Amino acid sequence: MNVEERIEKAEKKLQEAFGAIDKIALKNQEKVLNAFREERIALRHFAPSSGYGYGDEGKEVLGKVYARAFGAKRAIVSPALLSGTHALTVALFGVLRPKERVLCITGVPYDTIRGVIWGKGNGSLSDFGITFDVTLLNAKGKVDFAAVKEALAAKEYRMVYIQRSRGYELRDAFTVAEISEMCKFVRSCGFRGCIFADNCYGEFAEEKEPTEVGVDLMAGSLIKNPGGGIAPTGGYIAGKNKYVEQAEYRLTAPSVGGEVGSYAYGYQQLYQGFFLAPHTVAQALKGGLLIGACLQDLGYVNFPSANKVPADITRAVRFHTEKQLTDFIQSVQECSPIDSYVKLEAWDMPGYDCKVIMAAGCFVQGASIELSADAPIRKPYTAYFQGGLTYEHCKIACRHILRKLVSGNK
Repeated sequence: MNVEERIEKAEKKLQEAFGAIDKIALKNQEKVLNAFREERIALRHFAPSSGYGYGDEGKEVLGKVYARAFGAKRAIVSPALLSGTHALTVALFGVLRPKERVLCITGVPYDTIRGVIWGKGNGSLSDFGITFDVTLLNAKGKVDFAAVKEALAAKEYRMVYIQRSRGYELRDAFTVAEISEMCKFVRSCGFRGCIFADNCYGEFAEEKEPTEVGVDLMAGSLIKNPGGGIAPTGGYIAGKNKYVEQAEYRLTAPSVGGEVGSYAYGYQQLYQGFFLAPHTVAQALKGGLLIGACLQDLGYVNFPSANKVPADITRAVRFHTEKQLTDFIQSVQECSPIDSYVKLEAWDMPGYDCKVIMAAGCFVQGASIELSADAPIRKPYTAYFQGGLTYEHCKIACRHILRKLVSGNK
């Protein structure tokens, strides 16, 4: 079977899943459009601001649009939030106080946040006397509710932490329905603190967001899903009023909170990116399914499997050798619109405990909503890819990936 036949076969099998993704995109597009209409967005909201940013209507109303679309009471959307890890950090330090405890119920968090949690002498939560406990997932990659119940009964926690996406773990992303179940369970155990979710890679992948099913606070990056491939930088924090307000005090200063903050470049790209995000996410989900189905057909194990609609835009693929892994990452770079000619090498990226190889030939540096891939150079050899601004780009990349892997295995 040649490459074109393999892709055509996969597309036929994926029609039902593609239809389900289109329905999700339509629902989310209407939700976002209604948020724009209800907040009466006008050209004046795109205007730049300077200095303290007092009276910056564009910044203030952008937060209201996000809050409406995400079913939250309040939201910060700011270019001053530099990445997903930074948005998570601001939220954590905003809510938590010395000697308080956090319980993460979804296994060990993603690599870059570990230094924020357990770092030594770098201003981490640990340095401030904040304890971060973890309950490991069960053998099926799901929450161990018995262990969670035992932990909540044994100690008093200020926050329960949920990571929606897989990070560098070989598990499926958690669905919003599963997050809803988590929230109900921890409340049934008597927990009355803040339920916080790392929502990176998950926005608009389903019809609801975590803040609509019991999560009190969540955070993410604008160069992932909600920026729609247009936002040049930024992050968001959304949820209940008191928790978002505490995050605002940490983002700026306790004396001024959300009253300050300017952006000299204007907000059009942030608004427009959010408007396009439901469609862009759908394109990425379809593209990921296609590539995953074709690789699965070649014998490479996928997470999630290619027979289900994903709960986020990331996909893990396990390879047999380091060469297959690096060939895959390199093939993604070769099909990128930017820096396609670059020969990739693994390097010691900040925040990771081993060398990482990364393909990111993106218009916005490091934008995970654009077709990109990365992998830690360690066993089992697993690549993590995500994004794709258009399905057509993903399909073209799929052709190249298959050709490179097939020729490399001969």
